[in-house]
Amino acid sequence: MECIDAGDYKIELGGLLASSFEQLLAGYASAKKVIIVDENTHEHCLSSLITSFEALNEAEVILLPEGEENKQMEVAFGVWEALTEYEISRHDLIINLGGGMITDIGGFIASCFKRGCSFVNIPTSLLGMVDASIGGKTGVSLGHFKNQIGVFSNPKAVFIDTSFLETLPSVELYSGLAEMIKHGLIQDKMLFNRVVEQYSDVKQLNQVLLKDCIEVKNTLVKQDPMELGLRKKLNFGHTVGHAIEGHYMNSLKLSHGHAIAIGMLIEAFISIEHASLNEDDFKCIEKFITSNYVVPNFTEEDIDSMVEMLGNDKKNRGGEILTCLIPEIGVCNYDISLSKKVFFEAFKAFKK
Repeated sequence: MECIDAGDYKIELGGLLASSFEQLLAGYASAKKVIIVDENTHEHCLSSLITSFEALNEAEVILLPEGEENKQMEVAFGVWEALTEYEISRHDLIINLGGGMITDIGGFIASCFKRGCSFVNIPTSLLGMVDASIGGKTGVSLGHFKNQIGVFSNPKAVFIDTSFLETLPSVELYSGLAEMIKHGLIQDKMLFNRVVEQYSDVKQLNQVLLKDCIEVKNTLVKQDPMELGLRKKLNFGHTVGHAIEGHYMNSLKLSHGHAIAIGMLIEAFISIEHASLNEDDFKCIEKFITSNYVVPNFTEEDIDSMVEMLGNDKKNRGGEILTCLIPEIGVCNYDISLSKKVFFEAFKAFKK
């Protein structure tokens, strides 16, 4: 069992039965428990969790519709109403069992309910394990605009059991690997190369590699928990990526990681002119991403819509669009102000 210090809480990497989860449940012996799941984790993960821990035999289960497009305020309202019906207090425990969508919205629901209810995250997707469940960011989207409403709130613990990955299709593994690639691009070229090698055997995840990627995020978050400086590096690829994800939310329905991969490609392209990224590094990034993720066939209307969406990106300040750029693989600069014209021309460069 690997235990990672995340400041106010611990991240445990290993089998759930060998973790301190049962001990944590014992601390809530007289409390009510609520497990939030989506349709996938309800089918594939819930039964093994409940049958493994006697303390969860009487837990209430709240089933949410799957898909990032359902990470909306109206879904949160429905859960708050259910929690009220179950007479849940702020001293009870919410368990988020699912991917990034569940840990995002579940953490937000718990953090707002009665001014803060205890919660733990048990991520079941690779993206959830390496990114979404860690760092205290919770939230919901506002229509097509990603994560516009949310709070920083840490869980009591995060329990990462990679056996849950056996339930995932390859597309979900690729979604998580995109965030792992990002960690290499912003922090460590050797880590980038190791993640690239992992793509040759996506079903056999290297747990040392997983831990090293988690440590990249955890280290940045501990240094800057409220995202006032260094933590902003974790947003590389997300300015463009969130616009892509939001624009295609009801059509192509790209996974978060897929959209972020394309976002990293376009932001790397912008980095050539605006951060002095050399052509060889860019070609390495371009070859890798285009070999593993399909770039949408952007139309003029698509590009106009996505560039317009950038004006509402939550990282903006004073009317400026702020983004991250990489001067080389393993180095990332943040708070770079760019005009909509720069993004428009970058999208056009990838128009088929």
